[in-house]
Amino acid sequence: MNLNAVKIWEIAGGVVLLTGAAAVGTWLLRRKRPTPAEIELGRRQFLTQSGRIVDGTLLDVAEVPGEDGNPLTMLMYEYRIGGVDYEASQDITLMGDVVTVAHVRSGFPCSVRYQPGNPENSIVVAEGWSGLRKTVPLMTVWDDRQRGNSARLHTETSE
Repeated sequence: MNLNAVKIWEIAGGVVLLTGAAAVGTWLLRRKRPTPAEIELGRRQFLTQSGRIVDGTLLDVAEVPGEDGNPLTMLMYEYRIGGVDYEASQDITLMGDVVTVAHVRSGFPCSVRYQPGNPENSIVVAEGWSGLRKTVPLMTVWDDRQRGNSARLHTETSE
């Protein structure tokens, strides 16, 4: 191989490298970036598919002003994992078909889905799953009014 052949291969390699870098740069600049709503939808789908469930308590539903001035409906809740208390909120503004704000009751228990390696990443409602409960769970109590009979179990509801 002579010296001219080596220079031709170096030039060709440089042209291929520059063309590839230009193609990657163009793709990075022109690709469709996900919107914040699409990112949040992906996060909820991920937690619905692979999140663990823990008991929590609904704290409040509040309207807060958003960055663009429009009000956001926030669902605030708390839960405990491994002795650590977490207090979180979830934006449910665009989830009117999944959750009705009028039916959310503060102080009621709920189920919270969280990411095992990152317990701060949690949700209470998603498109295919809801951790909201409509009533307080039934509690079992002992009725010991009649001593002659054996104690009987009754269930009561608090409504």
